[in-house]
Amino acid sequence: MPKAPSYSPVIQNLTYIYEKNSTKSEFGGSAFGGYPSLKQRLESYHVKESMTVHCGFVAGDKPGRNTGFDIEDSDIFEMDQCRGVLVASAIFGAYDLIQQPKNISDLSKKNVCFFMFVDEQTEGFLKSSSNLDQSKRVGLWRIVVVHNLPYNDPRRNGKVPKLLLHRLFPNVRYSLWVDGKLELIVDPYQILERFLWRKNASFAISRHYKRFDVFVEAEANKAAAKYANASIDFQIDFYKKEGLTPYSEAKLPITSDVPEGCVVIREHIPISNLFTCLWFNEVDRFTSRDQLSFSTVRDKIMFMTNWTVNMFWDCERRNFVVQGYHRDILEHWAPPPPLGALVNSNPPSLPALIDEIPKTVENVSTKIPTIRRRRDRKSSRHRKVATGM
Repeated sequence: MPKAPSYSPVIQNLTYIYEKNSTKSEFGGSAFGGYPSLKQRLESYHVKESMTVHCGFVAGDKPGRNTGFDIEDSDIFEMDQCRGVLVASAIFGAYDLIQQPKNISDLSKKNVCFFMFVDEQTEGFLKSSSNLDQSKRVGLWRIVVVHNLPYNDPRRNGKVPKLLLHRLFPNVRYSLWVDGKLELIVDPYQILERFLWRKNASFAISRHYKRFDVFVEAEANKAAAKYANASIDFQIDFYKKEGLTPYSEAKLPITSDVPEGCVVIREHIPISNLFTCLWFNEVDRFTSRDQLSFSTVRDKIMFMTNWTVNMFWDCERRNFVVQGYHRDILEHWAPPPPLGALVNSNPPSLPALIDEIPKTVENVSTKIPTIRRRRDRKSSRHRKVATGM
């Protein structure tokens, strides 16, 4: 792991807005996000050396304490002790089953923090289906129960730890976010080396496996009923008025405008923290489909700095995480038959099988059909002979 943090272009100091009583802005937003106005939104994209921006948790001076997304003090203490590398995930609404990381080195087991955020509903499911007890651990995962969730939608609540880990873990240097349905199968240090340290990058995310244009992604979300069509249209129209255009080769070396956002690999430095703050603000104001707002935030920051995002192939992502199924799908699958049903407990003996083999074969035609070949006929060529004049 590098001894010193990476260079943060332009911005060196980033602080966050704290307001006990925030007022609603022009449209969208939430009390948890602080309802930033459109003017504040515009100013937040003018990257400067020192900045103060909205970044969730606006109602309290310490994330998790009376801010919405509330966390017990004992858990906050443990989170503050996490330094170095963090692996984080979340399950809300008992939507997924906990996936245990595999192939984790002894070094990572000793030095890397593994935190899983759950709501009270998921906590109840874990207590009845696993060995969650006073230790607050299930395998490698340290379970953190979140109270007073800021949103009604579990998927939107999941965006809080996904994008704001730097606020929840102020002493962490690197983090790896994996969606709750994913199983991590590669050591975290290897992933950081492959996608950050080797590339000299501070933020990495995979491209969508199929789509690279925001307009196409929006239509796919509407077709799959991922969110209200009117809300998606409103968001895209807003971005179009700001200058969003379909992806083309003119954007090279940028290779995609659409991420596969189930894994986020990042270093916690001011520029990457600013990026995820502003990305969260877009998710808070518009739809929770973070694929739609990713490129807008990225491009606005890139315009002001020389900072870039490492967007790697999605097939590379599939080399270190395995995608599972949501719990409701698994519960509707028919259970496999018992092992005894697949084994014949009284197989026939070998002599009995031999006796069933016919000793003679009768009424079987042994006549081999012959192949008739046409005789080659000599072709005669007739010529007309014309008499001379």
